[in-house]
Amino acid sequence: MTPTEITFEKMDGVGIITMNRPESRNALTLNMVSEMGEAIEACKRPDVRAVLLTGAGGGFCSGADLKFLLEIQEKGDEKGIQEYITTLANDLHHKVVIGLRRLEKPVVAGINGVAAGAGFSLTLGCDIRVAARGARFLMAYANIGAPADGGSTYLLPRLIGASRAMELYLASQPTSAQAALEMGLVNHVVEDDALHQHAMETAVRLAQGPTAAFARVKALFDSSWENDIATQLDAETAAFADICLTADFQEGIKAFTERRQARFQGK
Repeated sequence: MTPTEITFEKMDGVGIITMNRPESRNALTLNMVSEMGEAIEACKRPDVRAVLLTGAGGGFCSGADLKFLLEIQEKGDEKGIQEYITTLANDLHHKVVIGLRRLEKPVVAGINGVAAGAGFSLTLGCDIRVAARGARFLMAYANIGAPADGGSTYLLPRLIGASRAMELYLASQPTSAQAALEMGLVNHVVEDDALHQHAMETAVRLAQGPTAAFARVKALFDSSWENDIATQLDAETAAFADICLTADFQEGIKAFTERRQARFQGK
């Protein structure tokens, strides 16, 4: 089925997922979240070796579309609000956030504008974050009397520290791209008109890398928060032993000894 609220294409080994509701700054709906989950599943195929997640128009993602909640609220259906939020959060968490984290490919966020609420959280689920200079980051949840979701309470403290993460939630004020760079929230800031090219170049470069090794390191980084040092060292040994059997590792050794650039095939 052709998606209606995202676009998905493959180019140069990169699966490009674009949230496509620019009139609402790509606010999330149940349908959009479902389509994103399907696109993430499609990125598991071997000819996709990296992923770029971005938004259409002038925004990355403004969070959940509150218009639908307002419509339910106007009907006086408190139970309906709870059911909608629970379904949206569960789908976002299991189909998208966990999908991105467990995807055995590097994921780049091309943050082209506002990333607020769940849109802010989506950037955290990616591995590399490239932001346009005009992008703004806003947790926003406290502004509507809500707790945080989208994995932000897990991912954000690990990225920038617990105290700073709590401050971003409590203040619920916009953070500039430059400030986000300085606190380690994003990896790169580029001029607005260069965002897509830079993010795509980053994703293409990763798509040309040792995909299996990237997958192992991504999993190792994620598991390191729960493991003690001995367990983590054993996990590193096991991962390295597995990688020794891959064609890319053999190519890497050969390229190093021949003093040339390795030509990885993702195998």
